[in-house]
Amino acid sequence: MTGINRRKFCLLLGCGLFAPQLLASQQVAEQQRWFASAAQSAAGAFELTVVSTVGQTMLKHPLPARAHHVELHPFKPLLAAVGRRPEQFIDIVNLRTGQLEKRVTAEANHHFYGHAIFSADGRYLISTENKISTGQGQIVLRDIEDNYQVVHQYSSAGIGPHELKMMPDGETLVVANGGIFTHPERGREKLNLDTMQPSLAYIDSSTGALKEQVFLPEEMHQLSIRHIDINSLGRVVIALQYQGEKYDDVPLVAFHSPGKEIELVRAPDQINNAMKQYCGSARFDRSGQIAAISSPRGDLVTFWNQHGEFLTSTRAADGCGLAAMEEDGNFLISTGRGHCYTYNAFTAEKTKFPLTGLGRVSWDNHLTSLS
Repeated sequence: MTGINRRKFCLLLGCGLFAPQLLASQQVAEQQRWFASAAQSAAGAFELTVVSTVGQTMLKHPLPARAHHVELHPFKPLLAAVGRRPEQFIDIVNLRTGQLEKRVTAEANHHFYGHAIFSADGRYLISTENKISTGQGQIVLRDIEDNYQVVHQYSSAGIGPHELKMMPDGETLVVANGGIFTHPERGREKLNLDTMQPSLAYIDSSTGALKEQVFLPEEMHQLSIRHIDINSLGRVVIALQYQGEKYDDVPLVAFHSPGKEIELVRAPDQINNAMKQYCGSARFDRSGQIAAISSPRGDLVTFWNQHGEFLTSTRAADGCGLAAMEEDGNFLISTGRGHCYTYNAFTAEKTKFPLTGLGRVSWDNHLTSLS
């Protein structure tokens, strides 16, 4: 799961993760939640931003272009802001100092897909990438202790790998192969919609060996598998984006457990139609029992239990970013219009929180909880 628990947050605080001038005391820190996201300022600048639910801004780091996902190192005060496809940068930013530690650049003939994670032991940065000459997806490991040099790369077992996560065993990667072929010379144009074949691939992170791969039914081959999350039982929730005809009525959420088929699930018709064939982010709550799926084009977020049963939904205009809060069933939601909310799937309580001093921003697609 994205984020760290309160105990770990306090340990990082004690080690000086958050600068004293930014937090008056540990007690203040414990009363608020911090999160990170890529954003665009009102002036059009792209930034990595860290703010709290009581409106404090801790960090605004300028980025060379638009980023997509931000990942927190498991125990070092580091954030990785990953360039949006087809960008070629990952900025590694030190939370303690606010300084850029390293701008990782994609190798020749590669570009990033917007997502990366750190290995469970914190040693490697692992990213999804496109090998431009062939269009084949790659998983690339860089050694943090060797100035982020590439030490291993292997096939993602598909085209267009997007989000990746680590299974609870700390060794197996789960990769969402979106199935969409693109080329930087054609921008973000989708070049193979008639033949796309999305999949979910389980890959040994050390060797690159493919352990399991599952596909959607043939008639659903234009449902791009884009964003995923995993709970402590290894249950995967999947956010889908449909690339077929606009009038087609298709499910947009799925779940998977290793050794089984992908389980496509539907919201009630009115909700499913409102999602406009597009889901943006997927996130389990802290308990792993409740999953949130955002639909920015539909201006809503849906909530499901881990068995794939629809629970409820809430409106969020251009809402996409999701992060789990410490309480069960509680989520942070960020929007492209610059707003942030907390929402509890059990009580339907929704609270907008202030972002004083930040200025007007447009949050990007993903949100990472730091507390």
